[in-house]
Amino acid sequence: MGRAYQNRKESMAKTAAAKTKVYSKYGKEIYVCAKNGGADPDGNLALRRLIDGAKKDQVPTHVIERALEKAQGGADENYETARYEGFGPGNCMVIVDCLTDNGNRTYMEVGLCFKKTNSKIGSPGAVAHMFDHLSVFVFDGDDEDTVLEALMMADADANDIEVEDGKVTVFAPANEFYNVKTALTDAFDGIEFDVEEISFVPQTYTAVEGDDVEVFEKFIAMLEDCDDVQNVYHNAELPA
Repeated sequence: MGRAYQNRKESMAKTAAAKTKVYSKYGKEIYVCAKNGGADPDGNLALRRLIDGAKKDQVPTHVIERALEKAQGGADENYETARYEGFGPGNCMVIVDCLTDNGNRTYMEVGLCFKKTNSKIGSPGAVAHMFDHLSVFVFDGDDEDTVLEALMMADADANDIEVEDGKVTVFAPANEFYNVKTALTDAFDGIEFDVEEISFVPQTYTAVEGDDVEVFEKFIAMLEDCDDVQNVYHNAELPA
């Protein structure tokens, strides 16, 4: 699972337009999180995780600060979460998470992405049961036992630890994110995480091959172009 998970991670920050999308995504998420749970990262762990992620993805400080200031200033922008599930090209399973101020618009935009790629949007829960909501950490290493010992000593729970090609992947319950991160940071001086996030991790993978590969890439690009789409999770396994 670890290598397949890591391989499906794609960098969006390849062009100026893509970077703007990343900045906008974080700005919106930080604003909503700070507005709902408070703008102090020490008292709002979800906000702290978002800010850490934004910094890791090289989001400028002024973007983060502006989102926090907007939340503290009582801005009246109201966003709701929306999740869409279905089957993409090659019959892979897809979860699309959105933040929207107009649910009808978002449904139409996401639905169009499915329709134009001969994919099928499903009802709530159609595929989510085939994913696990987990904290995921990927970092350099080759000693599973040492990592397991570090987590046990810190009383941090982990679902699975995998070692492959000089990389360690730790999967843990979503609510154990900071316990696991703290345990790893304390145990391994100078540790740098390639991945540190809470994600939907597929229980199984679907091979997407042939002509479906190009259609799948178009499908993902269309979703990422939607302003309201925050994250796309899938179980597609593409050719190396």
